[in-house]
Amino acid sequence: MSAAALPATARPAGGGRRPYAGTGALYRLALRRDRVLIPLWVLGIGGLLAAGPPGLAALYSTAAERAQAAAGMSGNSSLRALYGPVLDDSLGALVVWRYGVVAAVLTAVMSLLLVVRHTRDEEESGRQEMVSSAMVGRRAPLTAALLTAVTANLAVALVATAALGGEGPRGALAHGLALGATGLLFAAAAATAAQLTESARLARGLGAALLGAAFVLRAAGDAARDDGSSPLTWLSPLGWAQNIRPFAGERWWVLALFAAATLALAALAHTLAARRDLGASFLAARPGAPEGRLGTPGALAWRLQRGTLLGWTLAFAPAAVLFGSLADGAGALLEDDDSTREILIRLGGEQAITDAFLAAMTGVLGILAALYAVAAVLRLHTEETAHRAEPLLAHPVGRLRWAAGHLLIAFAGPAVLLTTAALGLALGHGRDLPALLLGCLAQLPAVWTLGAVAFTLYAFLPRAAPAGWAIATLCLLIGWVGPVLDLPAVVMDLSPFTHVPKLPGADPNWAPVAVLVLVAAAVLAAGLARLRRRDLLT
Repeated sequence: MSAAALPATARPAGGGRRPYAGTGALYRLALRRDRVLIPLWVLGIGGLLAAGPPGLAALYSTAAERAQAAAGMSGNSSLRALYGPVLDDSLGALVVWRYGVVAAVLTAVMSLLLVVRHTRDEEESGRQEMVSSAMVGRRAPLTAALLTAVTANLAVALVATAALGGEGPRGALAHGLALGATGLLFAAAAATAAQLTESARLARGLGAALLGAAFVLRAAGDAARDDGSSPLTWLSPLGWAQNIRPFAGERWWVLALFAAATLALAALAHTLAARRDLGASFLAARPGAPEGRLGTPGALAWRLQRGTLLGWTLAFAPAAVLFGSLADGAGALLEDDDSTREILIRLGGEQAITDAFLAAMTGVLGILAALYAVAAVLRLHTEETAHRAEPLLAHPVGRLRWAAGHLLIAFAGPAVLLTTAALGLALGHGRDLPALLLGCLAQLPAVWTLGAVAFTLYAFLPRAAPAGWAIATLCLLIGWVGPVLDLPAVVMDLSPFTHVPKLPGADPNWAPVAVLVLVAAAVLAAGLARLRRRDLLT
């Protein structure tokens, strides 16, 4: 954005007299940049909720069936940990139970990415320094980013309300506001993280860690109590969202908790932004490695990515232990619930119910490992857009050698994560480790395929590289929601995870796994060939 596009009457930030000058122009610029990204997120979340009523109505066609299913699911700690408590047996309440947590997590992720993109990302790339040299107030960029998040979350709230409006306007409005409030809270948390950390990668990592902690607290609290009243549930913003109780006697006062926490975090972010220099952070960077430690591109890639891998590993371990501890409860629930049994079989295969549950959980952990692979691959894009790759490649370092270090971590890192997941599942469930290890590592070819696709997209269309996240998210939705909605095979086959064996318990077919490995290798080779020839971003 040129300085001419900013308000001519605004005073420089250094004057300190108009800290919000230029906010409107930056807000319009952010909306223009996200004119495709925000609608995709909003329509995706709205489509997920809109598909819920017809899908669940087909499974539970009568009030008696819904009441029976709600009673069974509410009494099962395994499903409460995954989806939350069933607070009513109406169709609207069942839709919120089944999709509410997923929609809230997706809304939070959207908000985290938007705020970091328009704050720390801009500083790291150097664009914010150029913009701030014009008539822009010190707090304007952060305020514009938060206004962008407000707009996106307002759109989510409206679309979610419209999607569930047929089940009752009060409940639909309550759920829409719950999603929007959750998104705004995590947007404010991301704004604070962007002030504390030195890079966009760390800011996103800190935000993701907060979201993961919120999910684990809610899951542990809901597993303990069937009405959402556990203190652990009330420690989590995701627990607040479900305690608004859409379609189950709405508690509008819970929105005040969201408002207070959001305003407090936003105020903290603005205070921190006013007290630091552009590009600086409150959490100081560690000193660089001693001379000789970073003598190769691979060593540099490991230095840059090891913290992220450690964070993901520490997140995988407790999640896997939790999933493993819940496996036995799945069988007890489904003895008399044929509809839910059918859903779990679609998720985890035709084997025994406990094995099907564990197979479904290995699939979820595999998709999460794919998100890590995409993040590790896109570190190449970050290095290039931040102009750190160009001086490195000016030395006798080839592009393929530079990329190989990051790709090795992107492809080996998921193996570490899934091995950790197998250990956690075995610890939580007490099952033999080899069977669970095989089930987890069977996800690797699908993970590698998505990593290869993300890398090749970056190699051919570097400016569109973030679309790798959209592809991974689409596979997440197909794998997690597709079996419930009984989507056609042609849709399910779009995800590589559909083609890996559902282990433990099933008789595996390794032919599709071999095909996925070959596909990943071919796609990766195409990306490397393109990266070797194209110009770097300038």
